[in-house]
Amino acid sequence: MGKFEIKKRSNGEYQFNLKAGNGQVILSSEGYSSKANCVNGIESVKKNSQIEDRFERKASANNKYFFNLKASNGQTIGSSEMYESASGRDNGIKSVMENAPEASIVDLDA
Repeated sequence: MGKFEIKKRSNGEYQFNLKAGNGQVILSSEGYSSKANCVNGIESVKKNSQIEDRFERKASANNKYFFNLKASNGQTIGSSEMYESASGRDNGIKSVMENAPEASIVDLDA
């Protein structure tokens, strides 16, 4: 089963990573000013990850593939790593859809 890990960055902001059952990071957040906002971001991922249209499939200038997960207001709430292929990216989206709803939350800053 997947898990969200909350950590505090060196600049004082909070960030979460969604990890699959194998420990691989499948989605990372932007920085949040407070832990409460970070937890709200996780709840947004749990909800929005079940709506396929919220995943924005992208390709970088150097032919790597990635995706962003968007909230209903269009704001990015998480981004993937870079993948070598479009099919790898699509498998990453599938993994987020499967792992996010029931993922536990681990606070590494507690």
